[in-house]
Amino acid sequence: MKNKVAIYCRVSTNTQNTQLQSDKLIDYAKQKGWDYELFEEVESSRKSRPIKASMLQRLRAKEFNAVLVYKLDRFARSSTELIIEINELVNKGVGFISITDNLDFSTAAGQLHFTILSAFASFERELIRERTLEGIAIAKKNGKILGRPKGAKDKKTRKKSGYYLRAAKEKQALDVAKGVNKELTAYM
Repeated sequence: MKNKVAIYCRVSTNTQNTQLQSDKLIDYAKQKGWDYELFEEVESSRKSRPIKASMLQRLRAKEFNAVLVYKLDRFARSSTELIIEINELVNKGVGFISITDNLDFSTAAGQLHFTILSAFASFERELIRERTLEGIAIAKKNGKILGRPKGAKDKKTRKKSGYYLRAAKEKQALDVAKGVNKELTAYM
């Protein structure tokens, strides 16, 4: 099978342009003699990147041998997201190449870089956790009451029946959509 790569380009706002990224990535793929498909995320937010989600599904289905990005920060918005997604791809035998960072995680040197990157990401998460716990302890020591402030809704006991009925109706709607027709079994 000839090498086929998924080229992923991302910008944060619709006023930016992916052309710089795509031109360099396409040139790189052509120099290597690879077939490619271009995935361009024109506007993205922390939670909404539909083009990337579609590309990841196709990578998981092994439609591509590798993903090619301009820079690591164009692929993921946080080190945690980066590590999780790259780890999944590498474990499935899908390569990951960042041309500006000069990283290819399918090589021995690239795997070493990935391991070091993972260690730093883990270290960063632990530091954030420790700082958060220290901040909470100091706030408690100074008499700060943590959590959501009490409001009018907290003075009376709420009925749970509406919640259970709503959840049952949502499940029934999903079952009907799947073709499984079940009677609504929750009562008020």
